[in-house]
Amino acid sequence: MIRVLLVDDQELVRAGLRRILRPREGFEIAAECGDGAAALEAAAQTRPDVVLMDVRMPVMDGVEATRRLRALPDSPPILVLTTFGDDEVLSGALRAGASGFQLKDAPGEDIIRAVRAVAVGEVWLDPAVTERVLTAYRRGAPPPSQVAGALVGLTAREVEVLRLIGRGASNAEIAESLVVSEGTVKTHIGSIFSKLELRDRAAAIVFAFDHGLVQPSQPA
Repeated sequence: MIRVLLVDDQELVRAGLRRILRPREGFEIAAECGDGAAALEAAAQTRPDVVLMDVRMPVMDGVEATRRLRALPDSPPILVLTTFGDDEVLSGALRAGASGFQLKDAPGEDIIRAVRAVAVGEVWLDPAVTERVLTAYRRGAPPPSQVAGALVGLTAREVEVLRLIGRGASNAEIAESLVVSEGTVKTHIGSIFSKLELRDRAAAIVFAFDHGLVQPSQPA
């Protein structure tokens, strides 16, 4: 069972998520909260496998709550729930350490897949808004000289792996694209994380966006 902490200030939204994330689908609702501050306490008490985090809430918003949760040891992965048009907020959530984002009005099957993906360490980017979020990242991309400096310690293959991570590819998809084993991909990713001092896959995606390795029009 994947234990989920629901964080949203709207009871109707939480009720809908409860109906989707049912035990027969392999989920258990560990706790529910209506704001980010309460989420910090609930996460410490219940130690969920995944946090579903709204971004716009009273007391403490989802971006700040995500930042504080991810700063803690053994922090659970966080999937941000959002409405269409929150591009800048989503950028902030990813920078804060979220493992991805999902529109609230997506089909239940998509929400189930998203939660399962982040629970096993993958990143989930809702395709309905990904291109616009990438565009938001590109606004602050550094000039080429800074990109070259940031990437100088990576091998050509590591740069390609990082580019594919930035496009949202899973380890299996990277392995297929580069015609190598998943074990080799994991070795490259570990090296990338170490050289760039990145804490997780979401941080690698943010880095790839910030440093121009991913263009908004590129497919996953």
